[in-house]
Amino acid sequence: MSVWLFYHFGDPANPEGMWDSGAVDPPEEEGRTFMQVLSEKYSPENFPYRRGPGMGVVVVPTLPQGSPMKDRLNLPSVLVLAGCGISHAGEQREIAAFCAHVMELDLSHNKLQDWHEISKIVSNIPNLDFLNLSSNPLSEVVLEPSGAKAFARVRRLVLNNTQVSWNTVLVLTREMPELEELFLCLNEYTTVSASTVPCPTLRLLHITDNNLQDWAEVRKIGPMFPGLETLVMSNCNLSSIQDSEEMLRRLFPNLRSINLHNSGLNRWEDIEKLNQFPKLEDVRLQGIPLLQTYTNTERRSLMVAHLPSVSSLNGSVVTDGEREDSERFFIRYHVDYPEEELPYRYHCLVTKYGKLEPLAEIDLRPRCHAKVEVHCEDKVAEVSIRLDQTVAELKKQLRTVVQLSANQMRLYYIDKECVFGPEEMKYHTRALHSYSIQDGDELLVVPKAGRGTTTTAKPLSNLNSKTLTPPP
Repeated sequence: MSVWLFYHFGDPANPEGMWDSGAVDPPEEEGRTFMQVLSEKYSPENFPYRRGPGMGVVVVPTLPQGSPMKDRLNLPSVLVLAGCGISHAGEQREIAAFCAHVMELDLSHNKLQDWHEISKIVSNIPNLDFLNLSSNPLSEVVLEPSGAKAFARVRRLVLNNTQVSWNTVLVLTREMPELEELFLCLNEYTTVSASTVPCPTLRLLHITDNNLQDWAEVRKIGPMFPGLETLVMSNCNLSSIQDSEEMLRRLFPNLRSINLHNSGLNRWEDIEKLNQFPKLEDVRLQGIPLLQTYTNTERRSLMVAHLPSVSSLNGSVVTDGEREDSERFFIRYHVDYPEEELPYRYHCLVTKYGKLEPLAEIDLRPRCHAKVEVHCEDKVAEVSIRLDQTVAELKKQLRTVVQLSANQMRLYYIDKECVFGPEEMKYHTRALHSYSIQDGDELLVVPKAGRGTTTTAKPLSNLNSKTLTPPP
């Protein structure tokens, strides 16, 4: 006889959100079992099922008489039991009865330190696809090949911050014929042990935050995982890529994406060697010493020009237009370099585009000021004026220069390059920049007749020959 139960995931894209509210607080006592925590967290009291979007069905068989387990648990197919103090598996018969439908299991931040106990759990979950064992103390324990067989159906395995030995990693990969994704971050690896038995199914290796400084260690990863498509090894202090072009082509024949953020690469030759990976199309290379002295524009352009086959750089798509602009920039950037210092890529691009002259630097920003000569009768003064002000505001500025009030002056603009003579500036609200005033141009102030003055305009001998004295 079977009992049919309904459960609700909530948001399928973020299933953990549903479980947080019913999570079991980390216990103080030692030695809690997987089944103890499971029965508490997913009991009907702590994890009631609900009908609605994302509804699913699970069949829980009736257990033999005398079983200490409850006959009803609302178990989803993705179990999150992180930080619950689990150190042992518990009754295997109950694990098999309740977890036959489970596909993903998060056991991170627990107290599991015996591979035998972990194998008991995993071997009784026949459909397990994803297993997270991060931050369990596994540094001192040995995994026997017989125990590793329990992981045979797992396709995604997370061992971050477990300090699990590399030999244990090899034991696991030999017994996991369907493994596709492996996470080994924060495990303090400085070396990698070579393997005689490859794992051809692995597609993604995430080995960030270790200390693999020597390319000789990274080299061992290629033959170990010949089908590798994505290699993430940021924060690993890799200092250089030391292999021949032929060797690099053979090492990672299927690699499409590599992340070397915050590595120690400091030569353009190392960047160029990435071109030898035949299928590489996505590169992430921020925070490396090589790029520290360049501007953001220079970094991007020089990197794109160095990596002709890469279609995505640091998460941004490289368009055909950007590639051409970057390659032309690369040629101009190196135009003044001595011949012996020119990189190989420069000669390739010169063959493609020819030698390019530096682009003229044109400042398209509007001018803000101009120095002009102000002429009033026999007086001449050099004045710096703001071009964003109006004619009325300019007259106010000139009051102290020509000793006239604004309503007593007529103002003319004299463009030295213009054959038409002075232009009266009679529209008080007109902006000065609309006259295209340049340094060295002249302003002529003519006092108005009347209003208590008999002043008349006089010819100004120090103006250029094109200057005309306007009528009073």
